[in-house]
Amino acid sequence: MDARAERAGKNEAVFREVNERISDVTRENAAEYLCECATATCTETIQMTVAEYENVRSVPTDFAVLPGHEVPDLEEVVARQDAFLVVRKKAGAAEVAAELDPRS
Repeated sequence: MDARAERAGKNEAVFREVNERISDVTRENAAEYLCECATATCTETIQMTVAEYENVRSVPTDFAVLPGHEVPDLEEVVARQDAFLVVRKKAGAAEVAAELDPRS
């Protein structure tokens, strides 16, 4: 597996883990979730409803990222919302994402 893809997958898994905790404790219809991009230093947030977040999480290799944060050689955009994109990991990054999925 490509080292860059593995690193990206691990970075995204960390953001996903934080977002899982946000989703666990939110009592509101919407919350601010962390951008789940591959950039380890990204601290930007995405306003999403819990239902939107759950929809993204329904596929272990899908992540919510801000527009411009996608990495075309590691992922493909599978949905576009007003505030965020849903990206699906390719090849090596997909394997890491599935392996580190806290819901698996």
